[in-house]
Formats: sequence, C-alpha cells, structure tokens
Amino acid sequence: MKELLTGTFTGERALFMLRDKHIRDSVFEDGESPLKHSKDIEVENSQFKWKYPIWYSRDVVVRNCTFHEMGRAGIWYTDNIEVRDCEYIAPKGFRRCNGVTITNVNFPNAAETLWQCRNVSLTNVTAKGDYLAMNCEDMEIDGLTLDGNYSFDGAKNITIRNSRLMSKDAFWNSENITAENCYINGEYLGWNSRNLTLINCTIESLQGLCFSENLRLINCRLENTTLAFEYSTVDADLTGTVDSVKNPAGGIIRCDGIGELIMEEDKVDVSKTEFIIKSRK
Repeated sequence: MKELLTGTFTGERALFMLRDKHIRDSVFEDGESPLKHSKDIEVENSQFKWKYPIWYSRDVVVRNCTFHEMGRAGIWYTDNIEVRDCEYIAPKGFRRCNGVTITNVNFPNAAETLWQCRNVSLTNVTAKGDYLAMNCEDMEIDGLTLDGNYSFDGAKNITIRNSRLMSKDAFWNSENITAENCYINGEYLGWNSRNLTLINCTIESLQGLCFSENLRLINCRLENTTLAFEYSTVDADLTGTVDSVKNPAGGIIRCDGIGELIMEEDKVDVSKTEFIIKSRK
C-alpha cells in the first residue's frame, strides 16, 4: 500500500523524485516542479498553484484536483498518466507525453494544450483555447466539446466521436482522422489533410474541406457551407443541399442539390469529378 501524504508543499522541487506515494487533501503552493521525476504516485483532492508540477514522471493518477492558472505547463514529458474529474484552469497542459487518459475534465484555458502527445484517450472533456492537440498521434476521443481555433493541426491517427467542435482551421495538415456523429463549425476546415473521414456529421464552413487528399464524407450534412472541396479529391455522400462547390480535383459528390457549382476548366480537369443529384433519381 502506498504511503499517504497530506500537507502544504512550497519551494522548488518540494517532492522531487517521489516514489510509490498517495498524496491527498494537499496544496502545492509557490515553487516550481514539485513532483518532477516522480513515479508510481496518486494525487487526490489537491491543488496545484504553481508552474511545472508534473514533469518527467511515470505511472501517475490525478483525481479530483485543480490546476490553477499559475500551474501552467503542468504535465510535460510524462508517460502513463490518468487525469480524472479535474478542473484544469492552467494553459499549456500536456506536452510530449505518452499514454494519457483524460476523463471528465474541464479546460477553460486550453491554449497550446496536448501538444505532441501519443496514445491519448479523451472522454467527456470540455476545452476552450486555440491549438488543441497539435501534432498529436493515436488519439481516441468521445464527448469532446471544443471552442478554439487551429485544433488538431498536424495530428495523425485520431478517432473523434459524439463531439462538438467550434474550431476554425481544424484538422489542417492532418492524416488519418475520422470524426463520427459530430457537429463541426469553422472556416477552412481540413485544408491540406490526408485521409479525413467524416461520418454522420453536420458541418458548417466557409471554404471548408479544400486542398484535401482522399477526403470521405458518409451521410453528412453541409449547412451554410460555401466554396467547398476546392482542389480536393473527394468521395461524398451528403444529405440535403450544398450552398456552393468550387473546383474539386476529382472524385464523386452525391447530394440533393448544389446551390452554385463552380467548375473552371482552366483550373481543374472537370471530367475527373462526377456529380449525382439524388433527388433526380
């Protein structure tokens, strides 16, 4: 059984290289890196009030805790960490971590959070802030509510389900992303992506889904979406009408109607794209 610690901890590296301990009902006051290089620890019902609390650590469980605003850059270079039922107020959380499980956590200031992390699971997470999950790989997400631009830039191998993303420039430069049963709202969605698949999603976007390679939409609805699919290779099966489509590079688009179709022969080979208006069958 882990030894139980409680108290108020101050000063730099207050519990440096802590091993096999359970911390409960405690406060980490001023002092950087209190749990740096820790291993096999649990932290419960505690407060992190200063910078860099958990760096270079391994096998960590954090439950019912608060990371205050100055607990910034809180969890970096750490492997096998579970964070559950927490209020994570500080920005720049989670950088270059491997094996991250986050459940029932609110990130009201999620700027530059979850950068270059691998093997990540998010369940019932709310986040507000730009550049979430930049260059992350191998993520499973269920129930993410995001309000923040430039999310998932450069990300790879990600599945997102049952989520609501209010995010300009989401999925730029991404690869192997699947979103299912999601609402996605944001200008310039998915530019320069490869293998982006959207299933049972509702999408609102200006100039969305352009410059994409192997873009797939299955039973999706494009609402208030204009100038879609420019220079993309696309296989789309849509419900309802699309406001406008411009110069797709190739593929097939099935929908109930297109408000404005722009196909410029001097820009693309128009013979490479097939349009099927389902209401005409």
